Amino acid sequence: MDSLIASPVTLGLLVLNVIASLIAFRNDAFMQHNILWIRPMRNGGEWYRGLSSGFLHVNGPHLLLNMYGLWLFGPICEYILGGVGFAIVYFASLLGGSAWAYLHNRNTPDYRAAGASGALSGMVMAFCLFEPFAILLAFFVIPMWGIVFGILYVALSYAFSMRADRVIGHEAHLGGAVAGVIATLLVRPETFGEFVAQAAQRFG
Repeated sequence: MDSLIASPVTLGLLVLNVIASLIAFRNDAFMQHNILWIRPMRNGGEWYRGLSSGFLHVNGPHLLLNMYGLWLFGPICEYILGGVGFAIVYFASLLGGSAWAYLHNRNTPDYRAAGASGALSGMVMAFCLFEPFAILLAFFVIPMWGIVFGILYVALSYAFSMRADRVIGHEAHLGGAVAGVIATLLVRPETFGEFVAQAAQRFG
């Protein structure tokens, strides 16, 4: 809790996600007017859905999982990037994930998606740049370095996004991850040098 109090942007995003999702759970019209939905975006110009969908979740476990990730990685990234820098990376990742999902599914008018996964993907990738040799748990059980986790995450997101029978929007994960890396390096250019220095120290 102390880390959240010291991280006002992370706390604000967490509160917004919870409030918007709880409203959507009880009001399907609100959900349908704000999720990422290809048909009204393509035909009606409702591009705001690329942003609003990142604050909605389809059920409690979906919300809980993403908010756990925000609580886990948000304060660290906000501390390193600063409040404004963190907000830029978060929203760039969210919009990058939505853009990738839209482009990937633009010929599927009834495709719909919601969730903060794109933003979370960018945040996780930022953490992997900051701490490439920190231990993360893939699938919650397999320990590996952050850099290995990041590479595996991008590779699996791409592979799963190509499957026709997918039920998870892996394309948003991929778009968010790519946008997160780019935004992090733009907001804090010294990150790349620090990353290289850590790698050189580890393997040199």
